[in-house]
Amino acid sequence: MWDRKRTLALHAAAGAAAFLIIASFQTATIVAEIAAIPALIAAVKTSIVFGLLVLIPMMAIAGATGRRLAGPSPKGLAARKLRRLVLAALNGICVLVPCALFLAWEARAGMFDAWFLAVQALELAAGLANLILIGLNMRDGFAMSGRFGRRPNVSSSPRRT
Repeated sequence: MWDRKRTLALHAAAGAAAFLIIASFQTATIVAEIAAIPALIAAVKTSIVFGLLVLIPMMAIAGATGRRLAGPSPKGLAARKLRRLVLAALNGICVLVPCALFLAWEARAGMFDAWFLAVQALELAAGLANLILIGLNMRDGFAMSGRFGRRPNVSSSPRRT
């Protein structure tokens, strides 16, 4: 049986891993595009598809542990984190995974045309959006834990004085 402390550690590790994996995808993509070497671009795009095999479980673990930690009726920062999680998951499933598959397919075929560039731009924008969403969740997670200073009022209801 998992206790809260272990669940929290697993949640933090999975969320940080997901953030770092997405950041590495973004960085590798930008470096490959700047280098403009077709073989490098194809290798990066193919690697990203294989990297999804690690990223998707990390996102699922972060989501499942986050839901467990939030309890049955999340409020305040916990509720905000869950809303962001849903947006990041939808972005990943509906935009990023299809983009990654398309780009890997096209890059391996040497098809660096206007469609490739358009989908590449969409993938970079959607990846940045997920980095922002996960980064905001990390910030709120640190605030909820009190790791970097005082714990805020995490309730969604206003304080009564």
